[in-house]
Amino acid sequence: MIDEAVDAIQRGQPVILPTDTVYGLAAAALHADAVLNLYRLKGRPVTQPIALLAPDLDTLFELVPELRGHPGVIARTLLPGPYTLVLPNPARRYRWLAGSNDAGIGVRIPELPEPSAELLRRVSALAATSANLAGGADPGRLEDVPEELRNAVAVVLAGGELPGVASTVLDFTGAEPRVLREGSASGAEAIERAVAATA
Repeated sequence: MIDEAVDAIQRGQPVILPTDTVYGLAAAALHADAVLNLYRLKGRPVTQPIALLAPDLDTLFELVPELRGHPGVIARTLLPGPYTLVLPNPARRYRWLAGSNDAGIGVRIPELPEPSAELLRRVSALAATSANLAGGADPGRLEDVPEELRNAVAVVLAGGELPGVASTVLDFTGAEPRVLREGSASGAEAIERAVAATA
């Protein structure tokens, strides 16, 4: 099944996979058409960003070299983990992921279960969002994923029951860091750790 999932991603097709938080709807992050299809499947406005998932920090810094400085300290402090970090994107890379603000990019290095971890290692980068319809509940079980999404993807990877709470989203692009979405880990505590690391 993992080979089929890798092949699907490489051909620009979407897959459903278990993450460290909820079931995700994922596609090739570096291909705009594949990501735009995720928006279409979910009914999600393209003004909302979708996160870039990388298997490790080295890969993340290769994909977005500008993160190697000050933002890299933040990334090294909090990742891998259940966080999505919105970091400065001065080169405006991967605009199709950025929503209405391409000055920032949302990045994740999740602690994925197998076989999702192997999939991410083999394809280097995924665009991923919760496998729900826009505004729907985050799916902690495969049966919670809407049937129309399960029928629309090329491959579904099962991973049992997950925590069911999406990642905590933290924005480090402004003068002061802020919590955009409280999720499966404390946003305030993460910001405190990040600020201490960059002081």
